[in-house]
Amino acid sequence: MAAQFQFIARSGPETGKIYPLEGSEIIIGRDMGNNIAINDAEISRRHAKLNLQGSSYTILDLNSTNGTFINGQRISTSQLLNPGDTVSLGENIVLLYEAVYDPNATIASGSAPKTVAPAGRVTQTPVSTPVPTPTPAPAQMYSGQVPGSPDRKPAVPVKKSAGKVIIIILAVLLLCLILACIVFFVWVDSGSRWCTLSPLKWIVNTFGSLFGYGMCQ
Repeated sequence: MAAQFQFIARSGPETGKIYPLEGSEIIIGRDMGNNIAINDAEISRRHAKLNLQGSSYTILDLNSTNGTFINGQRISTSQLLNPGDTVSLGENIVLLYEAVYDPNATIASGSAPKTVAPAGRVTQTPVSTPVPTPTPAPAQMYSGQVPGSPDRKPAVPVKKSAGKVIIIILAVLLLCLILACIVFFVWVDSGSRWCTLSPLKWIVNTFGSLFGYGMCQ
């Protein structure tokens, strides 16, 4: 693949300017007769020289006053340039070394060639037919077989606690009534109040002879 090279000014009086590198020998300096002329006080009249060697350029400082630097390192002998290197001429001029590729060059493709089917022949892809899923047969009924009934929930036993509570309440009331009668009769008998109370007086006169009591006057 053919390649050409160029400098791009990153700093200096003409920042952004492109300097195409053409020829086997290129002189850079302040003198207008040089191949690349840069008018700056930091640059000597003949500052550096480029030589084409093989597929790239080398650069050599021509005993300039402020020196030539590659990637920040000052050079004293011929140095090979690689794309992406920065060339500084003195302190103010910085040039970026780039390779420019020919857009018309054939680019090799690593992809495998595609196979084209002959015209008029269509390749058919077999389509798999889905196998139908058999439907399960309904269960058969035999003679004497009783159809199953739906599940029934077990009957909840009736709670008898309410009836027990009522019986207990009635027993308590009956017991209280008996105790009240006993207390009442004891109270009446202890004070001889049988004939003082009108209801009791009638009861004594009516049933007293039956139980051995005297009659009330």
